[in-house]
Amino acid sequence: MNSLVEGGVTIALAIVGLALASALVSRNANTVGVIQAGASGFGNAIAVAQSPVTGASVSPNLSYPSGGGFGGFNGLGNSGF
Repeated sequence: MNSLVEGGVTIALAIVGLALASALVSRNANTVGVIQAGASGFGNAIAVAQSPVTGASVSPNLSYPSGGGFGGFNGLGNSGF
């Protein structure tokens, strides 16, 4: 049973890795948008996880940057990288 689970996890990770690589490398992909969405989701998860400890009331930020920039640098968003 343990080797069956290990094989399933290996296949699932391979599929996720291939999907991530294709999303970041493809010419048709919105790489900047993918990175911004991932970073925003990670930041929201960290804020929600810390809220019981800090006592802060947290509502996830669902408004993503619309400027098309990368990390606040608007000139890099449309450079084709």
